Amino acid sequence: MPSITSSNVAQAIVKLVAADALPALMGNLVMGNLVNRDFEPVLAQAGDTVNVPIPPTLVANNISDGGSVVTQNPSLGNAQIVLNTHAEATFQIPDVTKILAVPDLLRLYMEPAVAALAEKIEADLLGLYSQFTANAPVGTAGSALTEAAIDTAETALFNAKVPASSPKYLIVSGEAYSQMRQIPRFSEFQTAGEAGLRALVEGSVGKIKDFFVFRSQFVPKTGSGPVTTNNLAFARNALGLVVRRLPQPLPGTGAIAEYAELGNFGMRVVMSYQPNTLAQQFTVDVLYGTGVLRNSHGVQVKS
Repeated sequence: MPSITSSNVAQAIVKLVAADALPALMGNLVMGNLVNRDFEPVLAQAGDTVNVPIPPTLVANNISDGGSVVTQNPSLGNAQIVLNTHAEATFQIPDVTKILAVPDLLRLYMEPAVAALAEKIEADLLGLYSQFTANAPVGTAGSALTEAAIDTAETALFNAKVPASSPKYLIVSGEAYSQMRQIPRFSEFQTAGEAGLRALVEGSVGKIKDFFVFRSQFVPKTGSGPVTTNNLAFARNALGLVVRRLPQPLPGTGAIAEYAELGNFGMRVVMSYQPNTLAQQFTVDVLYGTGVLRNSHGVQVKS
């Protein structure tokens, strides 16, 4: 059995913090859990560009008896996502050894730091709404979100050939979500059955017009008198979130780092000693980039 030293105790503390960090982050993400994150989590630096291949379009040709095939030379599409955001949340713990004995203390420190990172990622993803220009925006700025607008958004994604097997999402503000709960046909038991009862009693919209509906406090609002709420309807491959593993600190610099990774999403937890405050400092950081992958797979929904 290895002996207990200050070095392996310090490493254990960082591992404990890292293990608690990622599940808390994933629980605070809405958009981050819905968009495409299927990119290899290798080491990278801020400013790097990730090239995301997009499948080409092919056509079917009739071939007659004795005929020959028509060779096509499709070009592989490419979407570039720049790793231009290095977000961090830092806090200090005066007596770090207490978190080994009382893990609940760790959560009191970790949850606000992790929530701050999640809010930053959510805001950046939702801020891409203006880049969806292939489909005309639906809905009316400053007006309640209507069934007709939601229907038009779903039709636009269907006409854009979003695969039927690909889930479609509608992310709306709190006000728009409230407006949807008051659409009579979807909020009454006699017209919508159990789904209407859930919307009426539990307040959960769930699914409408083939959209899984979520609400977010970070849906962008622009203008004034009236304010435009920029909700977003999209399929998974409309948006990409690329996260890259940050390098370890240089050996001998007094900092210890561990990674927390899950499902192509990861972040780094760094512990260092701050002599000015006589406390251990923890930094939770993540390097990421966001971008539009398929313009036609997203629709701006105004309200």
